[in-house]
Amino acid sequence: MIYLDSAATTFPKPHSVYRKWQQAMSVYGANPGRSGHAFSRNTAEAVYQSREKCAEFFGAEPENTVFTLNCTHALNFAIKGLAKRGCHFVTSDMEHNAVIRPAYAAAKAYDGGVTMFEASLDAEQTLHNAERAIRPNTVALICTAASNVIGLRSPIKQLAELCKRHNICFIVDAAQGAGTLPVSLSDGVNIICAAGHKGLYGPMGTGLLITDGKFPLNTIIEGGTGSASESIIQPDFSPDRFESGTINTAGAIALGEGVDFVRRRTPQAILAHELALCERFCAGARNIRGVRLYNDIIPQNRENFAPVVSFNFEKMPSTEGARVLSENGFYMRGGLHCAPLAHKKLGTIDGGTVRLSPSVFNTAQEIDGLLRVMRRIAGN
Repeated sequence: MIYLDSAATTFPKPHSVYRKWQQAMSVYGANPGRSGHAFSRNTAEAVYQSREKCAEFFGAEPENTVFTLNCTHALNFAIKGLAKRGCHFVTSDMEHNAVIRPAYAAAKAYDGGVTMFEASLDAEQTLHNAERAIRPNTVALICTAASNVIGLRSPIKQLAELCKRHNICFIVDAAQGAGTLPVSLSDGVNIICAAGHKGLYGPMGTGLLITDGKFPLNTIIEGGTGSASESIIQPDFSPDRFESGTINTAGAIALGEGVDFVRRRTPQAILAHELALCERFCAGARNIRGVRLYNDIIPQNRENFAPVVSFNFEKMPSTEGARVLSENGFYMRGGLHCAPLAHKKLGTIDGGTVRLSPSVFNTAQEIDGLLRVMRRIAGN
């Protein structure tokens, strides 16, 4: 099995993450912050250590680093937490449904609206389009760090400056950027939403909501937090305000180990390795008759892309292409990738694409093997 579906979730995880998760299940089995005994305190300390690692990685404070179930969970907290009567949201036309659906739901609930701007390879054009979409009642601009369909990167620092000038919240969906791309609160981002199980190499069932505290969020879930239990009002301090109920303790602890792994390898080195694999794939695929590339990553434009490539066999739907490749031992995802806006932009909304997304563990030899299989499938 050659796994090339890391934009969905990375696999395998580092051995250190597996070990930490197993340790968490056997050693840190108490409910953190819910009991006064030593078992609970030790578990709470392990969770806090992981929280500190995640906070430092994104330039945040531990108290503003919230564990969630996934990136979608975090985005719902951020978007709906900012919603108010007549609110307006701005997003790009490359967004995942994890952004578009909660933005539209919040706007509908509060008689507001959503405006999408066109993302471009030209960062200045993207900024121009984004600024034109901002209105007096805009509360937030939400954009992906990188498209999960073609890997197109957003100009994060410039968009942060734009939002600061207009005094609106800047939310980054870092599902496809955390662990490889430079996404940090120090860049002027107000809220980072990240998936723990993708580029941070943590377990599934983990995500992060990271804020700079400048834009207070209303809650969308209330309940037991282990703190301020005498009050019927949800705590107003983070992270307790957003961590109602028992968190995925073992997952949170193992996520800290995933962050350690990325720090040791460095995001820059991981990105360079994965982009090199994508460039190798594109160089071979563009010479296969009957295969169409929807983004061609070459050394001259690699700074515009995250390591994600979409392609199709011209004579079969994307889901069929992914199935045939799977039968030959190469696992990738076909379809719309929960990002219909991006596929509409590409002209692939009717059938989607096959998506290649490598991880730090994939090799050049695996890419060469994939290209040989694709030539055979295409009849070359």
